[in-house]
Amino acid sequence: MSAFVPAVLDVSLAQLRRRTSMKWSRFEADVLPMWVAEMDVHLAEPVVRAVTDAIALGDTGYPEGRAYPLALAGFAADRWGWTLNPERAVTVPDVTVGIGEVLKAVTRRGDAVVLNPPVYTPFYQAIENIERRAVPAPLDPEHRLDLSVLDAAFRAATATGGAAAYLLCSPHNPTGTAHTREELSAVAQLAGRYGVRVVADEVHAPLVYPGQPHVPYLSLPGTEDAFAVLSASKAWNLVAFKAAVVVAGPGGAADLDSIPEEVREATSHLGVIAHSAALDHGRGWLDRLLADLDGNRRLLGELLAEQLPAVGYRPPQATYLAWLDCRALGLPGDPAQVFFERGRVALSAGPDYGPGGDGRARLNFATSPQLLTEGVRRLASAV
Repeated sequence: MSAFVPAVLDVSLAQLRRRTSMKWSRFEADVLPMWVAEMDVHLAEPVVRAVTDAIALGDTGYPEGRAYPLALAGFAADRWGWTLNPERAVTVPDVTVGIGEVLKAVTRRGDAVVLNPPVYTPFYQAIENIERRAVPAPLDPEHRLDLSVLDAAFRAATATGGAAAYLLCSPHNPTGTAHTREELSAVAQLAGRYGVRVVADEVHAPLVYPGQPHVPYLSLPGTEDAFAVLSASKAWNLVAFKAAVVVAGPGGAADLDSIPEEVREATSHLGVIAHSAALDHGRGWLDRLLADLDGNRRLLGELLAEQLPAVGYRPPQATYLAWLDCRALGLPGDPAQVFFERGRVALSAGPDYGPGGDGRARLNFATSPQLLTEGVRRLASAV
C-alpha cells in the first residue's frame, strides 16, 4: 500500500471529539462520522489570522463593500483563467440560499427546474420551498451528463410554455464528476435552444484533482443569461462563516436586483472576511489540502480493493466525497443504515440523492489516513 504523509488532514481523533459542529455532535461517541461535508482539517492560518484580528478589533458589524467578489475574481483568474466581473456579483448567506433566490428570479410558481440525480439532497428541498417542480435528468452509468436525457428533460420542462431553469451541479455532488468543456458547451447550446436559464452550483470548484480542470460555466460562449453560485466554504472548511457569491452573465445581471436587500445583508461579515482571506492568501494551504485529499482518494481505492472488493468505487475527479455502489454486497435495505448499525460508521444514505441512489452511500474521505483506514475497516466488519 502506498505511503502517505498527511499535512493538513492530521487532526487527531481526540481533537475532533472536542468539536461541537454537526459532524462531531450528531451521533454517539462510538460512531465514526464520515457523512456530512465537513473536513477534519486545521484551518488555514491566513483565515485564522484574519478572523481573530477582526474580533480583536471589534469588527463584527454588518457586511459592506465588494471584498468577497473581488477576492473571488482574483482566485478565478489565477486558478481557472476566468475573468469574473465583480460588478455582476452579489453576496448571499450561502450557496443554497443563493440558488433559491436566483430560481425565484427567473421562474414562477409551478415552473420546472431540471437537475441531474443522484444529486445534492438540499437541491430538492430548495426547489420545493419555492414551489417549483423538479424534473430529473439522471446521469449516465459513468456518472456523466447524458445530453440526450437532458434534451428530453428540457423539452418536457418547457412543454407547457412556462419558464424553466436547470440547476447544474459542477463539480457534481455526490459523484465527484468534473464536467468537461465539451459537455458544458453542449449544455449551453441546449439551454439556448429551449430558453432554459442555467444556475450552476460551483461550490466544489476549487477541489478538482489533476487530469480534469474545473471549467467555469460562465466562461463559455452562450452562457450570457446564466448564473453561477460560488463559495470558499467547502474548499477551506468555512461553513460556520456564512457567505457565498452569486455571479451573473451579462444577460442575467438585471435579475440580481430581484435578490432582496435583507438576503444580501444576512451574509456574515466575518464570513466575508474569512472567505476573502482564504481566496486571497490561502492558496498554498489549498494546494497542500488537495495533495492530502488526492492521497486519500487513492488510499480509499486500495482499502476497498483489499477489504470490500465488491463495492463499486470510481475515484472522484473533484470534491472529497466518494460515491460507493454497494449493491453487490446484498445488504438488507439502505447500505448506510446497515453500516451504521453494524459497523458504527456514519455515511450519507444514497436514496436521499434521488433516482440512482438506491444501494449506494456517500463517504467523506476528508480526514486523516488513520481514520479513513479505520472507517473502511468498520465498513468491512459490517458485511
